[in-house]
Amino acid sequence: MSLTTQEYAKIKEQAQNYEADMTAFLRAIVKNPGESCDEEKHVMTIKSEMEKLGFDEVRIDDMGNVMGFMGSGKTLIGFDAHIDTVGIGNRGNWKFDPYEGYETDEEIGGRGTSDQLGGIVSAVYGAKIMKDLGLLNDKYRVMVVGTVQEEDCDGLCWEYICKEDKIRPDFVVSTEPTDGGIYRGQRGRMEIRIDVKGVSCHGSAPERGDNAIFKMADILQDVRALNENSDEDSLDVKGLIKMLNPKYNPQSKEARFLGRGTVTCSEIFFTSPSRCAVADSCAVSLDRRMTAGETWQSCLDEIRQLPMVKKYGDDVKVSMYNYERASWKDLVYPIECYFPTWVIPEDHQVTKAMEEAYKNLYGKTRIGTKTTEEMRKARPLTDKWTFSTNGVSIMGRNGIPCIGFGPGAEAQAHAPNEMTWKADLCVCAAVYAALPSCYCK
Repeated sequence: MSLTTQEYAKIKEQAQNYEADMTAFLRAIVKNPGESCDEEKHVMTIKSEMEKLGFDEVRIDDMGNVMGFMGSGKTLIGFDAHIDTVGIGNRGNWKFDPYEGYETDEEIGGRGTSDQLGGIVSAVYGAKIMKDLGLLNDKYRVMVVGTVQEEDCDGLCWEYICKEDKIRPDFVVSTEPTDGGIYRGQRGRMEIRIDVKGVSCHGSAPERGDNAIFKMADILQDVRALNENSDEDSLDVKGLIKMLNPKYNPQSKEARFLGRGTVTCSEIFFTSPSRCAVADSCAVSLDRRMTAGETWQSCLDEIRQLPMVKKYGDDVKVSMYNYERASWKDLVYPIECYFPTWVIPEDHQVTKAMEEAYKNLYGKTRIGTKTTEEMRKARPLTDKWTFSTNGVSIMGRNGIPCIGFGPGAEAQAHAPNEMTWKADLCVCAAVYAALPSCYCK
C-alpha cells in the first residue's frame, strides 16, 4: 500500500527529530581513524548504535562488514555504506583536526563525513524511523551494511557478502554522496599494468643495449592517443570517444549518459644497473575508466592492439593488477582489480520507487542549504556519479539492481577540510524510510 500524505509528513518530522542524534553518531565514528583494513573502531561504534536503536539482528561477518537487520518480510532491501576512509594527506592542508572535526548549526566537518560515513548514519536512522512509525510489515526486511575496504578495492566487500555470506538483496541503495540527487550508474574502472623488457649496457654506448624506457615512451604516446584522438576512420589509434558512437557501441545511449571512458598513466617503474646504464625494464600503471559497452577483456585487447605494443611484440606484457590485502579481521579475499560499469534503467522499478519516495517528500528538484541549493537545483534530479562505488560488485558483477542516494557531496571526497550538511542526513534518512513502502506495494 502506498504511503499517505500524513505518513510522508510524519517521516519528515521524525527524521528532523533525529538530527542531533545523527550528528552525535557521525562525530562518534569520525573521531577514530578508519582507513581500509583498519576499520574495527568504526565497526564497533556502528554495531553499538544499531543495538541501542533496537535492530532485530546485528552481526559482523568474517571479512569485518557490520550488518543490521530490521523486519521479517520476504523482500530483502539493502542499504550499503562503506565505512573506511582515505588518509588525511598533508596535515598542513587542513584548517581543523580531521578526526576531532567541527560542528556548526548546518555543517559537520571531519575525514569521512561525506565519503561516506554520513551514509551509514542516515541508513541506520532510516531503519529506526521505519520501526518508530510502524512501516515495517510482512512484505520486506531491511539490511543496513557498513562495508569495509571500499577505498582500497571497490566492491570486494559485496563479492564476499554475495558469495560467502550468501546474502543477495532484491536491490541495494548505495548511500555514497549524491549532492541531493538520485544516481543510477557510474563508469567502471580497472587497473592495467604494462611491462616492457630491455637489455642493459654501459651508458657511454647505448647502441649496445635496448632501452626499455624509450620503448615505453613510444607505447605511452599511443596510450595518450587513446585518450585524446577522435574516432575518425583514418586514425591508426581511434580515441575512446568512439564508444559514444552507435557505429562502434550498441550501448552508446547509456555511454553518453555515463560519459566517455578515459585512460591515464598513473605510475612508472624501471630497473637499471646504475645511472650510467641503459634501463633493462620499464613498467607503468594505467588508470582506465570504462563506459557502457566496455569490459576488462576489451580494454586489455585495446592496449595489446596499439601499434607500438604490437611493434615490440613479446617484449611487452599487458596485464591486470590483483588485490590481496588482509581485512581488519585478517581475511584475505583475492580479486582482480576490475570494477565494472553499471547503470540501472531510468524506467526500472527501483528507479521509479526511489523517485516516488523522494518526490512525495521533497518535490521534483534537488534541495540543499543556502550554500548548496542553487548549484544543486541546476542539475537534474536523476543523474550519475563521476567516481566509482560498491555498485561495481552489487550490480556490475552480481546483477543486483542498485540505485544511489546519499548525504554529502562527491567533491568533498578525499579532499582536505571534508564536511557534510546536517540537513542531508535528515533528508536521506527520510527517503530511506519511505523507499521500501514505495517498492513493496
